[in-house]
Amino acid sequence: MSTAPAFHVDVAAFSEDPYPILAEMRAEAPICFVPELGATLLTKRDHIHACERNVAVFSSEPSGGLMGELMGAHREERFVYYPAISPNAVKARWAEQFVELTDRVLDNLAPKGSADLVVDYATAVSGEALKVMTGLTNITYEEMDLWSQAMIDGITNYTGDPEIEGRCRAATAAIDEAIDERLANPDDESAHSLLAVMVQSGKPIDKVRANIKLTISGGQNEPRDAIAGGIWALLTHPDQLDAVREGEVSWQDAFEEYCRWVAPIGMAPRRVVTGHEFEGVEFEAEDEVFLMFGSANRDEAHFDRADEFDVERDNRMALTFGAGPHRCAGAAASRSLVGDVALPRAFNRLADVQIDDTAQPVSFVGWEFRGPVNVPTTWTTP
Repeated sequence: MSTAPAFHVDVAAFSEDPYPILAEMRAEAPICFVPELGATLLTKRDHIHACERNVAVFSSEPSGGLMGELMGAHREERFVYYPAISPNAVKARWAEQFVELTDRVLDNLAPKGSADLVVDYATAVSGEALKVMTGLTNITYEEMDLWSQAMIDGITNYTGDPEIEGRCRAATAAIDEAIDERLANPDDESAHSLLAVMVQSGKPIDKVRANIKLTISGGQNEPRDAIAGGIWALLTHPDQLDAVREGEVSWQDAFEEYCRWVAPIGMAPRRVVTGHEFEGVEFEAEDEVFLMFGSANRDEAHFDRADEFDVERDNRMALTFGAGPHRCAGAAASRSLVGDVALPRAFNRLADVQIDDTAQPVSFVGWEFRGPVNVPTTWTTP
């Protein structure tokens, strides 16, 4: 265990709204051990950036636990599948498909006049995009979302709830079945998918399975939450929505600011490989460290009025997608899907869209992964 000072949290309150607690940590104990989570948390942007780049000490390779057992190591395989989701690959191959699948979702949605955009738009668009990118076009987007959430719940099951673990194991078993079915029935449309690229590389099938699962666990919720949350943020800041619509700032600016303000991926776990001292704190081998990206993106040292949503903000210092070798391989795909496609097309197709004030109020949940539970809306039908 590290020598960082202890900082106790109410886990339920932390999940409901982590930002006031993270602000206290930054002010009082920017590196602290949280007994309720069994981990040392880093909350300052510059500390997180430095440790994220120090892969010799702060490793993303799990040594055990449910994540290690079901998903395994993935750093080596990143170099195999990265060309399939690089910025050039996204532009050449996936961007057009993102437009097509988003339009199909909107074709079904627009005539309804009202919907919860978490369930009926963001989940569908994110899931359909992840289906084509992974190659698992033999499943539904609902299954993709269900399995992703079950795995996220499983690997963040710090209290050891057996029901949560059971759902996680069932999800990974279902993904294995879907992979087997797709490998037995390949098609030309999936020839450039992550599954096809990894199989063609000659990687062992257990590594292929592990990395598809890892991709699903993070690749569904981040764009889903950014789409729904980004729409909500713009609807609740109409002056800023007008600025985007009038071209004063871009849809990408809106996407980047939302992900800074409410980080869809708020934390990255790291395992300490060897004894290490950092900022006066001694770490032991196998210590669990949480890099709190959601806190880094509201660090007062880098962001004025950090708790405010401002699409004109300079977000170059944000750590939304990590840093260094751990930088999210799917960043280009997420920017394309959300910033270039899902946000602008929703506002273009759903005329006069607004929050439905007669429905259940919008609420958010989560500190490891954070997003809206619901975004009820109405609009003028065609």
